[in-house]
Amino acid sequence: MIRTLSLAALAVCLVAAVIVSPRHVQAQEDKWVSLFDGKSLDGWEKVGNENSKWEVKDGELRGSGPASMLVNTSGPYKNFRYRAEIKINDKGNSGMYFRTTRKPGFSDGHEAQIDSTHSDPIRTGSLYGMCHIYEQLVKPDEWFTYEVEVRDDEWRGAVTRIKVTVNGKELYEYMDYENKFKEGHFAFQQHDPGSRVSIRKVEVQELK
Repeated sequence: MIRTLSLAALAVCLVAAVIVSPRHVQAQEDKWVSLFDGKSLDGWEKVGNENSKWEVKDGELRGSGPASMLVNTSGPYKNFRYRAEIKINDKGNSGMYFRTTRKPGFSDGHEAQIDSTHSDPIRTGSLYGMCHIYEQLVKPDEWFTYEVEVRDDEWRGAVTRIKVTVNGKELYEYMDYENKFKEGHFAFQQHDPGSRVSIRKVEVQELK
């Protein structure tokens, strides 16, 4: 989906990177909860075109066919770290959604874009409609780790801080002062019949 990014939002995106205080990594690692058992679609529900296909094969969630969303039925979640290992095909397009509804369309909730070579130039690492990256960070048909950290805070007013990390490298922290999406569920997007997305090791860590 190609959308127009406002100059104001782009400005926030460009200046929002901040230095993050050290965390107690080992303590946090103990709190990760798996949302995908690697065997079944338990805890997940397809929303959208009935001909869209979501299946589990070789320990992976795989999406193909017409447009749809695969929604995690747990939650809703508000403040969290959320990560998954993902692979997208050449010319493919998908999205890792958070704070979305239980029956979402493509514009419901935050979307971390998954796109290496699709005709939409907004690439993996982008927060769709908020902070756009046009450089190819991940090659098609290669596994990568995607992680977001989402936390409501007070900094020059109420703000939702969204940190985006790809393959262990933190790209930026986006400051969402609109607080458009208060809480919600996780989901993955099947964008179009030419796209094939694979997902594994989906985990969440709730934050206070």
